[in-house]
Amino acid sequence: METRKQNYYIISTLICVTIASFSFIPADNPDAIVGTWLTGGKNGKIQIYKEGHKYCGKLVWMDMPNDPQTKRPKVDNNNPDPQKRNQPLLGLELLRDFRYDGENVWDSGKIYDPESGKVYSCKMTLRGNNTLEVRGYVGISLIGRTETWQRVKQ
Repeated sequence: METRKQNYYIISTLICVTIASFSFIPADNPDAIVGTWLTGGKNGKIQIYKEGHKYCGKLVWMDMPNDPQTKRPKVDNNNPDPQKRNQPLLGLELLRDFRYDGENVWDSGKIYDPESGKVYSCKMTLRGNNTLEVRGYVGISLIGRTETWQRVKQ
Protein backbone atom coordinates (compact mmCIF):
# COMPACT_ATOMS: atom_id res chain seq x y z
CA MET A 1 0.00 0.00 0.00
CA GLU A 2 2.83 2.41 0.84
CA THR A 3 4.45 1.81 -2.59
CA ARG A 4 1.15 2.61 -4.31
CA LYS A 5 0.95 5.97 -2.46
CA GLN A 6 4.55 6.79 -3.42
CA ASN A 7 3.83 5.98 -7.07
CA TYR A 8 0.73 8.19 -6.94
CA TYR A 9 2.73 11.13 -5.55
CA ILE A 10 5.52 10.66 -8.10
CA ILE A 11 3.06 10.56 -11.01
CA SER A 12 1.14 13.58 -9.64
CA THR A 13 4.37 15.53 -9.28
CA LEU A 14 5.47 14.68 -12.82
CA ILE A 15 2.12 15.80 -14.22
CA CYS A 16 2.30 19.11 -12.32
CA VAL A 17 5.88 19.75 -13.47
CA THR A 18 4.95 18.97 -17.08
CA ILE A 19 1.94 21.30 -17.00
CA ALA A 20 3.99 24.05 -15.35
CA SER A 21 6.77 23.76 -17.94
CA PHE A 22 4.29 24.25 -20.79
CA SER A 23 2.96 27.41 -19.17
CA PHE A 24 6.32 29.13 -19.83
CA ILE A 25 6.30 28.38 -23.57
CA PRO A 26 4.90 31.35 -25.49
CA ALA A 27 1.77 30.76 -27.51
CA ASP A 28 2.14 30.28 -31.23
CA ASN A 29 1.36 33.93 -32.00
CA PRO A 30 2.83 35.71 -35.04
CA ASP A 31 2.59 39.10 -33.26
CA ALA A 32 4.36 37.90 -30.10
CA ILE A 33 7.58 39.77 -31.00
CA VAL A 34 5.85 43.11 -31.44
CA GLY A 35 7.18 45.50 -28.81
CA THR A 36 10.42 47.07 -27.65
CA TRP A 37 13.56 45.01 -27.04
CA LEU A 38 16.82 45.82 -25.24
CA THR A 39 19.78 44.60 -27.32
CA GLY A 40 22.30 42.11 -25.97
CA GLY A 41 24.89 44.83 -25.37
CA LYS A 42 22.23 46.84 -23.51
CA ASN A 43 23.20 49.90 -25.53
CA GLY A 44 20.11 50.15 -27.71
CA LYS A 45 16.40 49.44 -27.85
CA ILE A 46 14.69 48.16 -30.97
CA GLN A 47 10.97 48.60 -31.53
CA ILE A 48 9.59 45.68 -33.55
CA TYR A 49 6.34 46.34 -35.39
CA LYS A 50 4.17 44.73 -38.02
CA GLU A 51 4.02 46.22 -41.49
CA GLY A 52 1.49 44.33 -43.63
CA HIS A 53 2.35 40.65 -43.24
CA LYS A 54 6.00 41.31 -42.39
CA TYR A 55 7.84 42.44 -39.27
CA CYS A 56 10.36 45.27 -39.07
CA GLY A 57 12.31 47.02 -36.33
CA LYS A 58 13.81 50.43 -35.75
CA LEU A 59 16.27 51.85 -33.26
CA VAL A 60 14.31 53.92 -30.71
CA TRP A 61 16.84 54.41 -27.88
CA MET A 62 20.62 54.48 -27.48
CA ASP A 63 22.64 54.74 -24.27
CA MET A 64 24.89 57.29 -26.01
CA PRO A 65 22.79 58.98 -28.72
CA ASN A 66 25.27 61.82 -29.28
CA ASP A 67 28.74 61.69 -30.73
CA PRO A 68 31.15 62.58 -27.87
CA GLN A 69 33.31 64.72 -30.18
CA THR A 70 30.65 66.71 -32.01
CA LYS A 71 27.95 66.56 -29.28
CA ARG A 72 25.46 66.04 -32.14
CA PRO A 73 23.24 62.98 -32.70
CA LYS A 74 25.13 59.97 -34.02
CA VAL A 75 24.67 59.34 -37.74
CA ASP A 76 24.97 56.32 -40.02
CA ASN A 77 28.65 57.00 -40.90
CA ASN A 78 29.33 53.49 -42.23
CA ASN A 79 26.40 53.24 -44.64
CA PRO A 80 27.63 52.03 -48.04
CA ASP A 81 25.38 54.66 -49.66
CA PRO A 82 27.19 58.02 -49.19
CA GLN A 83 23.86 59.89 -49.39
CA LYS A 84 22.61 58.06 -46.27
CA ARG A 85 25.66 58.66 -44.08
CA ASN A 86 24.17 61.79 -42.50
CA GLN A 87 20.89 60.17 -41.42
CA PRO A 88 20.51 59.87 -37.64
CA LEU A 89 20.85 56.41 -36.11
CA LEU A 90 17.83 57.01 -33.87
CA GLY A 91 14.77 56.01 -35.85
CA LEU A 92 16.81 53.99 -38.34
CA GLU A 93 15.20 50.75 -39.55
CA LEU A 94 17.57 47.91 -38.59
CA LEU A 95 15.24 44.92 -39.13
CA ARG A 96 13.09 44.34 -42.19
CA ASP A 97 10.99 41.81 -44.08
CA PHE A 98 10.65 39.12 -41.41
CA ARG A 99 7.97 36.49 -41.92
CA TYR A 100 6.50 34.30 -39.23
CA ASP A 101 7.45 30.66 -39.88
CA GLY A 102 5.59 29.13 -36.94
CA GLU A 103 6.88 27.64 -33.71
CA ASN A 104 8.02 31.09 -32.49
CA VAL A 105 10.46 31.64 -35.37
CA TRP A 106 10.60 34.70 -37.65
CA ASP A 107 12.82 34.21 -40.68
CA SER A 108 13.65 35.46 -44.19
CA GLY A 109 14.48 38.91 -42.83
CA LYS A 110 17.48 41.19 -42.95
CA ILE A 111 19.36 42.99 -40.19
CA TYR A 112 21.47 46.09 -40.75
CA ASP A 113 24.58 46.59 -38.63
CA PRO A 114 25.32 50.34 -38.52
CA GLU A 115 28.75 49.68 -36.98
CA SER A 116 29.91 47.89 -40.14
CA GLY A 117 27.42 49.22 -42.68
CA LYS A 118 26.59 45.64 -43.68
CA VAL A 119 23.26 43.86 -44.11
CA TYR A 120 22.94 40.24 -43.00
CA SER A 121 20.29 37.56 -43.34
CA CYS A 122 18.57 37.14 -40.01
CA LYS A 123 16.38 34.78 -38.04
CA MET A 124 14.65 35.52 -34.72
CA THR A 125 13.45 32.95 -32.21
CA LEU A 126 11.26 33.76 -29.22
CA ARG A 127 12.42 31.90 -26.09
CA GLY A 128 9.80 32.60 -23.47
CA ASN A 129 7.69 35.74 -23.58
CA ASN A 130 10.55 38.13 -22.84
CA THR A 131 13.65 36.65 -24.52
CA LEU A 132 14.40 36.94 -28.23
CA GLU A 133 17.38 35.28 -29.92
CA VAL A 134 18.46 37.28 -32.96
CA ARG A 135 20.83 35.47 -35.32
CA GLY A 136 22.55 37.35 -38.13
CA TYR A 137 24.36 35.28 -40.71
CA VAL A 138 25.91 35.13 -44.17
CA GLY A 139 24.72 32.33 -46.45
CA ILE A 140 23.51 29.68 -44.02
CA SER A 141 22.36 30.13 -40.45
CA LEU A 142 25.22 27.98 -39.12
CA ILE A 143 27.71 30.72 -39.99
CA GLY A 144 26.75 33.72 -37.94
CA ARG A 145 26.31 35.30 -34.55
CA THR A 146 23.43 35.20 -32.08
CA GLU A 147 22.52 37.98 -29.68
CA THR A 148 19.92 37.66 -26.93
CA TRP A 149 17.51 40.55 -26.49
CA GLN A 150 15.18 41.18 -23.55
CA ARG A 151 11.69 42.63 -23.81
CA VAL A 152 11.34 46.11 -22.32
CA LYS A 153 8.44 46.35 -19.89
CA GLN A 154 6.27 49.30 -20.85
